[in-house]
Amino acid sequence: MAEDQAIKHFQELVSSDLSNVDPTSIQIRANALVARLKALNRNANAATRACKQATTEARHDMDQTHLGLQNLLYEKRHLEREIDKCLQFASIYQDVPLYSLPEFKTLAPPEARSDDVLQNVHQLMLNRLSFELVERQRLDQKRKELTAQKEDLLKHSKLKLATVESVKTQIESLMKAAADIQKKVDELVPALPPSTATTPVPT
Repeated sequence: MAEDQAIKHFQELVSSDLSNVDPTSIQIRANALVARLKALNRNANAATRACKQATTEARHDMDQTHLGLQNLLYEKRHLEREIDKCLQFASIYQDVPLYSLPEFKTLAPPEARSDDVLQNVHQLMLNRLSFELVERQRLDQKRKELTAQKEDLLKHSKLKLATVESVKTQIESLMKAAADIQKKVDELVPALPPSTATTPVPT
């Protein structure tokens, strides 16, 4: 390396017998070596700074990566907890009486019970719930229609009953009036005496 060569030259310069050498040439050679050492020192300092900068940047990148990893792990744990909550959540659909699977396969529209749907448990449950909703709405509408018909029949029945009661009342009134008239007639017209004529005896 250049540093080792410069130091070696310095050692040679110091340890050699230079009594017969021109001091000026020694001075020039020493100054050149010093300049060389200063340049090497500057280069070493620059390399050290560059290395420190690279180390700082690498540490920063590593810290950012570690922070990102920690965030991902936190998010993973959070998602796992949310998944556990969803799995443990008792939804109302679990208590809803549904058509049995054979009934669903028989009654549901073809697109709601295709082979792809039957192989997908989640989609199958969604389709069963949707079908159950449609069926309940249809049956509720039918119930309302039958209730309306029942109320209409009850209304007509009450009207007929009221008519019958009215006719019955009128008949009773007429019968009472007829009885009163008969009584008055009996009072005004005396009863005929019984007939005294004898019936001829056949011979």
